[in-house]
Amino acid sequence: MEREKPTSVLLEKQREALVKSVEVATDRGRDEGLSGAEPSPGAGGPADGPGRRTDDVTRPGRDLTTPPLPRARWGPARRPLELSLARHEELATRAEAVLRRLLLTDNYDSVSNFISLFEAWERAGEPLAPLYARYAPPIRAHKHTCVGLGLELVRRWRALERTFGGVTRATALLSCEEAVAAVREYVTRGDGPAAVLAAEKEHVMVGIQIRVDGRPGVMLADPGYHVPRIVTVMQDRNYPHTGWFVQSDEAHCRKEYSYSFNPLNPGYIEWHEKETRGDAVKCQTSLVFAARPYLDGVNVTERRNLVYNFRSLLSRDQKGHLIAGLYFPVGATTKDAQFTLFLNNGPDKRKTKYKFSTFADPLNIPETISEEIQLCNAKMNYKQGELLSIICQLAQVMANQAFIDQMLEINDDICRMCL
Repeated sequence: MEREKPTSVLLEKQREALVKSVEVATDRGRDEGLSGAEPSPGAGGPADGPGRRTDDVTRPGRDLTTPPLPRARWGPARRPLELSLARHEELATRAEAVLRRLLLTDNYDSVSNFISLFEAWERAGEPLAPLYARYAPPIRAHKHTCVGLGLELVRRWRALERTFGGVTRATALLSCEEAVAAVREYVTRGDGPAAVLAAEKEHVMVGIQIRVDGRPGVMLADPGYHVPRIVTVMQDRNYPHTGWFVQSDEAHCRKEYSYSFNPLNPGYIEWHEKETRGDAVKCQTSLVFAARPYLDGVNVTERRNLVYNFRSLLSRDQKGHLIAGLYFPVGATTKDAQFTLFLNNGPDKRKTKYKFSTFADPLNIPETISEEIQLCNAKMNYKQGELLSIICQLAQVMANQAFIDQMLEINDDICRMCL
């Protein structure tokens, strides 16, 4: 998300808020959202740009009798779909058309589950930690994080079964561990991530197990990070292996991705990211466990997402470019909490920060601000007034210091216990 293009700012900020380093917000960011924007302090999107916390998570925390997140589970391996080169190309084209349509019709939304958790906490009248442990994260239509987007893509791809018999059976949600510092140690602890007790599994993708003329591979889709293409990963790295490609190329930031099977453990696919800002190049590796379907996208990954310290609501076009939305960090103090509203309308690019307190009284919001929000509303597939209603609900959540403090404490607990 860059300064003028929240696309980069978001992605960068989200990652800054969620990557695995002890500095929970400084170098993390995985709200799945923006790409290519110059990080700006206090923004809130992929990272600040949205925004991120900078307090040190190594501070003494609560004694944890049980882990904040349940143990994840994986199912038996899926039978691969046998394809010729020509049939692979046809499937990739058809599957990509469905993926791009999903990017257009369904926003990336880590705001709705945040509001839902707050409402459940208010109704329960108890501390957040025990509620969080038993809470069942809802998956609602058109209100998706990476988990809901992945599940919706799996559902839409079922229509391909008529032409590609067996594709549904070969398709599954796959778990992803982001920004893994010690890749060798991770992949050699066991056959799969179940052997890595300190893993978060904070992201998911969708994969189709394939064999192209007898050669094994996986077709990957990542609607959570706005990737508008089907990525083919072949074990032998020969055609139709995708290799490096440019995910985003903005004025201040260029992002390139590459996916390949790990040579020490072919159950994993390495997702390499290279980010270039001027002369500075930053690289990181994430791990997708492709050998078996992930069964706990909702119970573990969506639950993890509930307490992240960065939130975003993003509308994309079919090429994965951000069109409109908002993003914000969830910080330790609520009185100065703010969000960034952005709109990319061709050459007209707007980006404005507002305090949540401005929306405490829905009947007393300045007309100029309401008009700006309505412009974004129109670009986000919302009914009249829906975006403003969401922002007003967020204002109530962000004004509740007790809830925010407890949520951030759970987030810090997870960060301390995980990689």
